[in-house]
Amino acid sequence: MEIRPSGSVPTRRQPKESFTGVVLQDPIIEAPAPARIRAGRVSFEPGARTAWHTHPLGQTLIATSGLGWVQREGGLVEEIRPGDVVWFEPGEKHWHGATPTTAMSHHPGGAESKYRDLVGEDQRRAIPQVNAAPSVDFKFRRGFT
Repeated sequence: MEIRPSGSVPTRRQPKESFTGVVLQDPIIEAPAPARIRAGRVSFEPGARTAWHTHPLGQTLIATSGLGWVQREGGLVEEIRPGDVVWFEPGEKHWHGATPTTAMSHHPGGAESKYRDLVGEDQRRAIPQVNAAPSVDFKFRRGFT
Protein backbone atom coordinates (compact mmCIF):
# COMPACT_ATOMS: atom_id res chain seq x y z
CA MET A 1 0.00 0.00 0.00
CA GLU A 2 1.13 3.52 -0.71
CA ILE A 3 -0.46 6.74 0.56
CA ARG A 4 0.50 9.87 -1.35
CA PRO A 5 -0.44 12.93 0.71
CA SER A 6 -2.33 15.67 -1.07
CA GLY A 7 0.07 18.26 -2.45
CA SER A 8 3.11 15.96 -2.32
CA VAL A 9 3.44 15.82 -6.11
CA PRO A 10 4.05 19.20 -7.77
CA THR A 11 1.78 20.58 -10.48
CA ARG A 12 3.39 20.33 -13.92
CA ARG A 13 3.04 22.87 -16.70
CA GLN A 14 2.44 21.02 -19.95
CA PRO A 15 4.87 21.50 -22.89
CA LYS A 16 4.22 24.25 -25.43
CA GLU A 17 4.95 21.76 -28.24
CA SER A 18 1.77 19.82 -27.44
CA PHE A 19 -0.57 22.55 -26.18
CA THR A 20 -1.80 26.02 -27.11
CA GLY A 21 -2.02 28.28 -24.06
CA VAL A 22 -1.37 27.47 -20.41
CA VAL A 23 -2.21 23.91 -19.35
CA LEU A 24 -1.40 22.51 -15.90
CA GLN A 25 -1.43 18.85 -14.86
CA ASP A 26 -1.67 17.30 -11.41
CA PRO A 27 -0.94 13.57 -11.39
CA ILE A 28 -3.43 11.52 -9.38
CA ILE A 29 -2.66 7.89 -10.28
CA GLU A 30 0.67 6.77 -11.73
CA ALA A 31 0.63 3.07 -10.94
CA PRO A 32 3.88 1.15 -11.47
CA ALA A 33 4.15 -1.74 -13.95
CA PRO A 34 2.59 -4.13 -14.55
CA ALA A 35 -0.43 -1.86 -13.94
CA ARG A 36 -1.31 0.40 -16.85
CA ILE A 37 -3.73 2.80 -15.16
CA ARG A 38 -2.95 6.51 -15.11
CA ALA A 39 -5.14 9.46 -14.19
CA GLY A 40 -4.69 13.11 -13.44
CA ARG A 41 -6.35 16.49 -13.28
CA VAL A 42 -5.65 18.77 -16.23
CA SER A 43 -6.57 22.45 -16.06
CA PHE A 44 -6.81 24.60 -19.19
CA GLU A 45 -6.81 28.40 -18.98
CA PRO A 46 -9.35 30.09 -21.30
CA GLY A 47 -8.39 29.37 -24.91
CA ALA A 48 -5.88 26.62 -24.06
CA ARG A 49 -6.09 23.37 -26.05
CA THR A 50 -4.22 20.18 -26.80
CA ALA A 51 -2.67 19.57 -30.21
CA TRP A 52 -4.27 16.89 -32.37
CA HIS A 53 -3.25 13.57 -30.81
CA THR A 54 -4.15 9.93 -30.31
CA HIS A 55 -3.96 7.33 -27.53
CA PRO A 56 -3.16 3.72 -28.48
CA LEU A 57 -5.74 2.29 -26.05
CA GLY A 58 -8.23 5.16 -26.15
CA GLN A 59 -8.87 7.97 -23.69
CA THR A 60 -11.60 8.85 -21.20
CA LEU A 61 -12.16 12.44 -20.07
CA ILE A 62 -14.36 13.38 -17.11
CA ALA A 63 -15.14 17.12 -17.15
CA THR A 64 -14.94 18.52 -13.61
CA SER A 65 -15.23 22.31 -13.94
CA GLY A 66 -15.73 25.12 -16.43
CA LEU A 67 -16.68 24.80 -20.07
CA GLY A 68 -14.72 22.91 -22.69
CA TRP A 69 -14.65 21.79 -26.29
CA VAL A 70 -13.69 18.42 -27.76
CA GLN A 71 -13.42 17.33 -31.37
CA ARG A 72 -12.52 14.12 -33.15
CA GLU A 73 -11.15 14.17 -36.68
CA GLY A 74 -13.96 14.71 -39.17
CA GLY A 75 -16.48 15.50 -36.42
CA LEU A 76 -18.09 18.60 -35.05
CA VAL A 77 -16.78 20.55 -32.06
CA GLU A 78 -18.71 19.39 -28.99
CA GLU A 79 -19.23 21.34 -25.78
CA ILE A 80 -18.48 19.60 -22.48
CA ARG A 81 -19.56 20.63 -19.00
CA PRO A 82 -18.87 19.30 -15.48
CA GLY A 83 -20.05 15.72 -15.13
CA ASP A 84 -19.82 14.94 -18.87
CA VAL A 85 -17.76 11.85 -19.75
CA VAL A 86 -16.01 11.65 -23.14
CA TRP A 87 -14.56 8.49 -24.69
CA PHE A 88 -12.15 8.59 -27.63
CA GLU A 89 -11.60 5.26 -29.40
CA PRO A 90 -8.09 3.76 -29.57
CA GLY A 91 -6.09 5.64 -32.20
CA GLU A 92 -8.86 8.22 -32.76
CA LYS A 93 -7.31 11.59 -33.69
CA HIS A 94 -8.76 14.32 -31.46
CA TRP A 95 -8.16 17.46 -29.39
CA HIS A 96 -9.74 18.97 -26.27
CA GLY A 97 -9.50 22.14 -24.24
CA ALA A 98 -11.20 25.20 -22.79
CA THR A 99 -13.46 27.58 -24.67
CA PRO A 100 -11.93 30.98 -25.58
CA THR A 101 -13.59 32.69 -22.59
CA THR A 102 -13.90 29.98 -19.89
CA ALA A 103 -11.33 27.77 -18.16
CA MET A 104 -11.93 24.02 -18.00
CA SER A 105 -10.61 21.11 -15.96
CA HIS A 106 -10.99 17.41 -16.57
CA HIS A 107 -9.69 14.10 -15.33
CA PRO A 108 -8.15 12.16 -18.21
CA GLY A 109 -7.43 8.52 -17.62
CA GLY A 110 -7.67 4.99 -18.77
CA ALA A 111 -5.77 1.78 -19.12
CA GLU A 112 -2.93 3.66 -20.74
CA SER A 113 -2.86 7.38 -21.39
CA LYS A 114 0.31 7.70 -23.45
CA TYR A 115 -0.08 10.86 -25.48
CA ARG A 116 1.04 10.66 -29.11
CA ASP A 117 1.40 14.12 -30.57
CA LEU A 118 0.55 14.33 -34.26
CA VAL A 119 3.08 16.86 -35.43
CA GLY A 120 2.45 18.35 -38.82
CA GLU A 121 1.25 21.39 -40.69
CA ASP A 122 -2.41 20.75 -39.83
CA GLN A 123 -1.74 19.98 -36.15
CA ARG A 124 -3.53 23.09 -34.86
CA ARG A 125 -5.36 24.16 -38.03
CA ALA A 126 -8.86 23.32 -36.77
CA ILE A 127 -8.15 24.50 -33.24
CA PRO A 128 -8.79 28.19 -32.58
CA GLN A 129 -5.71 29.81 -31.08
CA VAL A 130 -5.86 31.37 -27.62
CA ASN A 131 -8.77 33.83 -27.43
CA ALA A 132 -9.30 33.66 -31.20
CA ALA A 133 -12.66 33.22 -32.87
CA PRO A 134 -13.23 29.97 -34.76
CA SER A 135 -12.60 29.99 -38.48
CA VAL A 136 -15.55 30.06 -40.89
CA ASP A 137 -15.43 26.29 -41.48
CA PHE A 138 -15.25 25.49 -37.74
CA LYS A 139 -18.41 23.42 -37.09
CA PHE A 140 -20.09 23.16 -33.71
CA ARG A 141 -22.74 20.97 -32.15
CA ARG A 142 -25.05 21.71 -29.18
CA GLY A 143 -26.53 24.99 -30.28
CA PHE A 144 -23.39 26.71 -31.53
CA THR A 145 -23.46 28.46 -34.89
